[in-house]
Amino acid sequence: MPNRLSDATSPYLLQHADNPVEWWPWGEEAFAEARRRDVPVLISVGYAACHWCHVMAHESFEDQATADRMNSLFVNIKVDREERPDVDAVYMEATQAMTGQGGWPMTVFATPDGAPFYCGTYFPREYFQRLLEGVASAWRDKRADLLDQGERVVDALSAPRTLPSAEPPGPDRLDLAVRALVRDYDSADGGFGNEPKFPPSMLLSFLIAQDERTRPHQTAADPARRPPSPVGGASRQDGLPPSTEASDPVSPTPAALMAGGTALAMARGGIYDQLGGGFARYSVDKGWVVPHFEKMLYDNALLLRAYTRMSRRPPGRAAVTASEHAVLRAVAEETADWMVRDLRTAEGGFASALDADSEGEEGTYYVWTPAQLREALGEEDADFAARTFHVTEEGTFERGASVLQLPAPPADRWRYDRVREALLNARSERVPPARDDKVVAAWNGLAVAGLAEAGTLLERPGLVGAARGAAELLLTTHVVDGRLVRTSRDGRAGTSAGVLEDYADVAEGLLALHGVTGEARYAHEAGRLLDAVLEHFADGDGGFFDTADDAERLFSRPQDPTDGATPSGRFAAASALLTYAALTGSERHRTAAEAALSAVSLLVEKAARFAGWGLAASEALLTGPRAVAVVGDPADPATEELVRTALRWAPLGTALSRGDGVDDGGVPLLRDRAPLGGRPTAYVCEGFVCKLPVTTPEELRDQLTSG
Repeated sequence: MPNRLSDATSPYLLQHADNPVEWWPWGEEAFAEARRRDVPVLISVGYAACHWCHVMAHESFEDQATADRMNSLFVNIKVDREERPDVDAVYMEATQAMTGQGGWPMTVFATPDGAPFYCGTYFPREYFQRLLEGVASAWRDKRADLLDQGERVVDALSAPRTLPSAEPPGPDRLDLAVRALVRDYDSADGGFGNEPKFPPSMLLSFLIAQDERTRPHQTAADPARRPPSPVGGASRQDGLPPSTEASDPVSPTPAALMAGGTALAMARGGIYDQLGGGFARYSVDKGWVVPHFEKMLYDNALLLRAYTRMSRRPPGRAAVTASEHAVLRAVAEETADWMVRDLRTAEGGFASALDADSEGEEGTYYVWTPAQLREALGEEDADFAARTFHVTEEGTFERGASVLQLPAPPADRWRYDRVREALLNARSERVPPARDDKVVAAWNGLAVAGLAEAGTLLERPGLVGAARGAAELLLTTHVVDGRLVRTSRDGRAGTSAGVLEDYADVAEGLLALHGVTGEARYAHEAGRLLDAVLEHFADGDGGFFDTADDAERLFSRPQDPTDGATPSGRFAAASALLTYAALTGSERHRTAAEAALSAVSLLVEKAARFAGWGLAASEALLTGPRAVAVVGDPADPATEELVRTALRWAPLGTALSRGDGVDDGGVPLLRDRAPLGGRPTAYVCEGFVCKLPVTTPEELRDQLTSG
C-alpha cells in the first residue's frame, strides 16, 4: 500500500511520499488504525532542511527491509515540526524528560492513544531495526508496563504549571539581566556559551535597547570615540572585551560591547555566507567558523532586524569603528537581498529554509578548496581570495575544503568586489540546496517587520514592497474567517491551525508595515489578530498557551515562556500588544502585555539568554513605550525623512504611525494630528500626551533623544 503523504502541503512530508514506509500524516485516522490493528504508533518528527533527518531517511526509511519491519509492527506517522509545532513541542518535552536531550529527527514510540513510552532522536539503521523488534516484543509481552510508562509520562507533562506572581522587570532587573549575560559572554569570539553556538538574535535587540536607555546620548555630530575592537584582544576582569576608562562619557556600555562583539564576529565568520549573504542556522564551533549549513527564514528575518537596528545610528552609538559600522550595514543589506532573491515565492511570501545538503553532502554548495579557487579565478586572484577568505590547503571543513570567512577587511576593496562576484557566479553553476518552499505565518511576520524597517532605513523601497507582498499573502491566504492558518504552499493554505507565535509575529509585522507605509488596514488587521490572542490563547493567569482553546487537544497543552530559535509566543504577543496599545490607547492590550512580561522577571537571573524578546519588550515598556505620529503628503520626501528619523532615533519598541494628515484611517494616534503650515509634521507622544509638534528631522531627533 502506498503511503498517504502525496497530498501534503509540507515539502518535508513530500520528501517521504515515495518511501516504502506506509506513512500516515498526523491525524485521528492514524491513531484509529493503530487501535484497529492493536499495534503501537511510531511518530517521526523532522523538517525539510534537517541534515540528520535526511541521513535517517536514506539509511532507514528508504530501506525496504527496515520499512517492512515498520509497516508490519507499527502505524507510522510522519510530522513536519514546522507545520505542527504543537505536536513537536509536547513530544520533544517527553523526549527530553526521558533521555535528557532532544533534537531532530525525533523518534517516538507511543500507544494508540498517543501516550509516549519510548523516545529518542537519530538511530543508525542496524540499531533502529533492533529497536523496532524490541519495542514490538515489549508491546506483545510487557504491554502493561508500556501503558503504565505512557500514562505516567502523560500525567507528569499534563500537570498544571503556574508561574509565581511577579511584576514586569524594572531597571534593576534589566540591569541584572545584563550582568547575567556578561557571565556567559565569550569575550574572545562573541556570542554566548560554547559550541554549538547559535546566533543570539533576540538578545541582540535587548542589548541594543538596554544600551540606548542607559548610555549618555550622543548626536550625529559627536566624535566616534570608542575602545579597541570588541572582538579579540585581552579580556577584562569582568569578562568583557577591552574598553576605555569608565570616566569616558561615551564609553560603550557592557550591552553595547556584547552586541557589537557578537554581531561583528558572526559577520566575519563562516556562519555568514560571505558570497551570497544570509546566515546559517548555527556554528558547530565557538569561533563561528564552520556552520550547520541550513539557512532558515526565521534566523535571517530576526538578524536582519538586529543588524539594521545596530547600524541605524552613527558609529559612536554602536561601540564599533566607522569601518565596522559599514560592515553591519552591509550585512543587513545583503541579508535582505538574499531573503528576497532566494526565499521569496511566486505568491509573494517567503519560503522556510534552504537545505544544508546538496548533491547528498552537507555544505558542498558553500565550501571551497584552493584548487576550486584557481579553477574559478586563475592563479593570482585565487591567491588573493585564499588570503582574504582564509581558504587553506588543510581546509577548515572536511576533505581539504574551507568555509569562507572574512577575518579582516580586504586590502583591495575593488579587487575584493570583483573576485567575490566571480566566485558567486561560479557557485551558481553548482547544484544548489533544496528549498523548503512552504510559507510559515510566524516567520513571514518576522520577515515583514525586518524588511519594512530595513527598507525604510536603508532607503531601499523595494524591500518595503517585498514586505508588503508577504503581508498581502498572509492576509489573503492565511487569514480564514478571522483565524490564522499556520502554513501555505503554492498559494494553497495548509490544514494546521495557527499557534500563538503565528498570531503574535504576524501582528508585529503588520504593525511595523503600518508604521512605514501609513496603510491603516495593517494596524486594524493586527488588532483583530491580537484580539484573537486575548480570546483564545489566554491562560487566565496573565500568560498564554501556545495553542488556542479550540485547537486539537494533545496529551498536554504546550506553554513555554522561553525563547528558542524564535521568540516565545508569550513574549512575541507581549511585544505586539504593547505596540498596539501605544497606537490605540487600549488599556486592555497594555494590561495584557504587562501581565505577560511578568515572566521576564522570573527568568533574568538564571535564564536571561532565553528571554531576549521579553527583555527587549520590557525595555520598551520602561520607556513608555513612546509613540511617534508622522503626518504629511506621502509623496513629499520630507514625510519619508521624518519617518526615517523616527526609526533611527526613537528607542526600540517605539510605536510608529504614519498618515496623510487628512484621513486618520481610524488609527487613534493619528486622530487630530495635522501638518503644521502644510509641512510634514511629527508628534512624539507617550500615553497620548504629546510634545510640541516638529517639522524637521533635527527637531525630531532632539525630542527623541532628550529623555
